[in-house]
Amino acid sequence: MELASYSDYAVRLVNTEEPARSKDTLTSVEAVRELFGGSQQAARRATEADVTRFRSVRARLRAVFEAADDGDETLAVDLLNSLLLEFPVSPQISGHDFRDEDGRPDWHMHLADHPSNATAGYAAIAAMGLAFHLTEHGVDRLGLCEAAPCRNAYLDTSTNRSRRYCSDRCATRANVAAYRARKREEAERTGRSAEAAQPSTAVTDR
Repeated sequence: MELASYSDYAVRLVNTEEPARSKDTLTSVEAVRELFGGSQQAARRATEADVTRFRSVRARLRAVFEAADDGDETLAVDLLNSLLLEFPVSPQISGHDFRDEDGRPDWHMHLADHPSNATAGYAAIAAMGLAFHLTEHGVDRLGLCEAAPCRNAYLDTSTNRSRRYCSDRCATRANVAAYRARKREEAERTGRSAEAAQPSTAVTDR
């Protein structure tokens, strides 16, 4: 697995909350465990105490995306570095996938799970993955959805750095809203033009 792919951990955690809609799905230990995906061993370490700890890490990761979205590269890097210092990783060479019929391992780098608790392990992987993505693709590849009030986090992997929405659904919704706004403006302009073209009915005194 490419180390930058671990950045999905950060996106998944940040998007468990939609502040503008007052929605939060990170409310139970089961929700915490679901964030680990296929890593069942790491998920089993999660306890009720991790719910609060995960929320704290989530706020700090969102702050990284917000700084990047605002164009403040230095702040985004500083915030991410603070997470990396607090939650260090243990890189290991892994060969659990096979490359050929002889069974020779396809060696690659892997981030080992942190042994202390579920939050520390998840935060370490999410922060390191985001750091690799940032340094490989640039800070401007970290974004927040422009389809208000969504503001979900996303990673821009487009070839021309053009992504502005977290999903096709949000992109469609934003495009429809923009189309309707243009139609309203056109109708207002047409109405004003029609009024201006009408002859005056006022009677002037001679």
